[in-house]
Amino acid sequence: MSYMFRCAVVSSAIFFSSLGFSQEKVKGKVLEKSNTESDLPLSGASVYWMNSQTGTVTDDNGSFEIEYTGEYKRLIVSYMGFESDTLTINEPKTVSIRLKASNELNEVVVEQKRDATEKAFLTPQNVVTINSAELLKAACCNLAESFETNPSIDVNLSDGLTGTKQIQMLGLTSPYLLITQENIPMVRGASQAYGLTFTPGTWIESIQISKGAGSVVNGYESISGQINTELVKPLTDNELFVNGYGNQNGRYELNTHLNKKLTDKWSTGLYIHGNKRSQREDNNGDGFLDAPLADQINVMNRWQFQDPEKGWVSFFNVRFLNDEKQIGQVDYEPELHKNGSDVWGGEIDTRRFDSSVKVGYVFPNLPFQSIGFQASYSNHLQDSYFGTRSYNIGHESLYTNLIFNSIIGDTRNKFKTGLTFAYDGYDEQVSVDDYSRSDRSAGAFFEYGYENLEKLSFTAGLRIDTHNRLGTYITPRFHLRYTPWERASLRGSFGRGKRAANIFTENQQLFSSARRIAIADAGGSVYGLDPEEAWNYGASFLQGFTFLGRSGNISIDFYRTDFKNQVVVDWENPQEVSFYNLDGDSFSNSFQFEVDYELATNFEIRTAYKYYDVKVDYRRGELQKPLQAQNRFFGNLAYETNLKNNGAQWRFDFTLHTFGKQRLPDTSNNPESYRFEGFASPYSNMNAQITKVFSKSFEVYVGGENLGNTTQQVPVLGANDPFGPYFDTSIVYAPIMGRMFYAGFRYRI
Repeated sequence: MSYMFRCAVVSSAIFFSSLGFSQEKVKGKVLEKSNTESDLPLSGASVYWMNSQTGTVTDDNGSFEIEYTGEYKRLIVSYMGFESDTLTINEPKTVSIRLKASNELNEVVVEQKRDATEKAFLTPQNVVTINSAELLKAACCNLAESFETNPSIDVNLSDGLTGTKQIQMLGLTSPYLLITQENIPMVRGASQAYGLTFTPGTWIESIQISKGAGSVVNGYESISGQINTELVKPLTDNELFVNGYGNQNGRYELNTHLNKKLTDKWSTGLYIHGNKRSQREDNNGDGFLDAPLADQINVMNRWQFQDPEKGWVSFFNVRFLNDEKQIGQVDYEPELHKNGSDVWGGEIDTRRFDSSVKVGYVFPNLPFQSIGFQASYSNHLQDSYFGTRSYNIGHESLYTNLIFNSIIGDTRNKFKTGLTFAYDGYDEQVSVDDYSRSDRSAGAFFEYGYENLEKLSFTAGLRIDTHNRLGTYITPRFHLRYTPWERASLRGSFGRGKRAANIFTENQQLFSSARRIAIADAGGSVYGLDPEEAWNYGASFLQGFTFLGRSGNISIDFYRTDFKNQVVVDWENPQEVSFYNLDGDSFSNSFQFEVDYELATNFEIRTAYKYYDVKVDYRRGELQKPLQAQNRFFGNLAYETNLKNNGAQWRFDFTLHTFGKQRLPDTSNNPESYRFEGFASPYSNMNAQITKVFSKSFEVYVGGENLGNTTQQVPVLGANDPFGPYFDTSIVYAPIMGRMFYAGFRYRI
């Protein structure tokens, strides 16, 4: 069972956590229910209060003690490979719990209201889980739009033409994140620029955000953290689900889920997503589309197999995507103007096929021991051009991962070990230049984890990989959690990451400009550049509390990333973009202070302040990273009425993002009419949504984005002369679309 616990927040008063706690105890013993005359004690079983951060583990004799305060009434006892038990406790006493062995591979579910956002108190890694209720707050249509109500992830427009939203964490862009789908690397390589838009929001069951260096199990590329999406399961998803969405700017989306339980062991689901935008919007009057014309069809077939008696579980997915975008001037018609110099425009056409399989086996006589196999294959083709500059890439990828889990002595001492193989074949052309290559890597890893819920938990991992271009290298990762006092979690982490930068696909927004492309060949194996290396260090503190009878939590975290051989993307010369390996220092400091609190019944507030200090030694000297606000504020208010017997209720949500000033790339060498100021002014962005739930089957929602109607005055530099030397659409720091309203419905059976 996952150790994610319900919490909300209040401010600065950590000392509140120490008030009002009694020293009375609930004592007991946890035993294995057996068919013999005597039950065996279970050492290392987890014992904790529901909806709290108070927990412990049993000793070698299966005994435990846990504080009783009267605040919590339900005590949960769990042990890997056994059915969990929940006891109602109204007073301090001594209990005896007998757990029944189980080969069930599903998590045991305790009936309770689940928080939309959950923070982990007892895991060594700093993990935040976004559940489906949180995803519904923004009517998100794809993965890139799923983080608008989460302060840990920053969402920005990548450029002034494509409308693509890119994410950042810890002050670093998405290539430094490991983005996985059910722990299989997904958004990488050729899909780096637009891949987040290829996963519809309704397909997502939950999202786990892990800050800092990730686990060695999932690879060596993670530097700033990991974002893992769990998809809906055919066995547990609705038999039929339909979601329709439309907004005033001509964007329409339709999602349909069809699930069927075929046998006791087999279930399947067919998921269809389509979106379209055919309305030509130019609200700022610069002659360019504020958002692209777009068509997408996305189809996935998912199979699930479960045989709990024999210990087997597996998933198989196959998916096809076709995505088409048209960008450029309002009057651009590809049939008439392509390859011409009269009207500027472009197209981005993507076709993608991917499949994956996951197979897991739990040893029937050793329920704490399991073996799993993951494999995925994808074929990604993008044909695109931006004005007179073409960019085409084909990416064939194969990934396999074999994982063995077991314990050393008891379940407090766990380990994972396994083998990984990956192949990436790139067929990449920038205009007439060919940058095709093939990458192969094989690796092995070992991760040890110690879990003591009462005080200390940690994981220590090491992997070694050999790569045909990057050589052989070692990646260490370490995460520690310590409980200094009641309802507190103090964490520390460090780890190393390494990656080969895909400079063109990761920076496609620069193609929509008149900039020359310059690569400083350092004799490296990828584009003539050396691979990137970085160390990430982090510390965080999470404190739960009760104030005025209502719960909350306060969290503080600081992370630093130090780069070695970073591939610097230098666009401080307005006529050129240069790629070269770092000569000097490059670092990112990220600080976040967050408070969550339940103001009243069903009324929650979440606030956060973030500070970034991201600097790079460019050839002209050390500079703050451009288009990065050093100071950011986040606020979210969420209220819902009580559920009626038929599931009817109202839900209200309001989100505020405030961005401080941002340094802009240097344009001082341009003529005055083609210059930006040195810094962009601060601004705020407000979103809101109202949902009316009529029953468990049907609901409608309406909402608005950018309610303050804040827009960037000049998102396209040189719009009057798009084929001239000063044309640039890559300097975007604020919304392009003004105030926008939308509506939609959800139907399920």
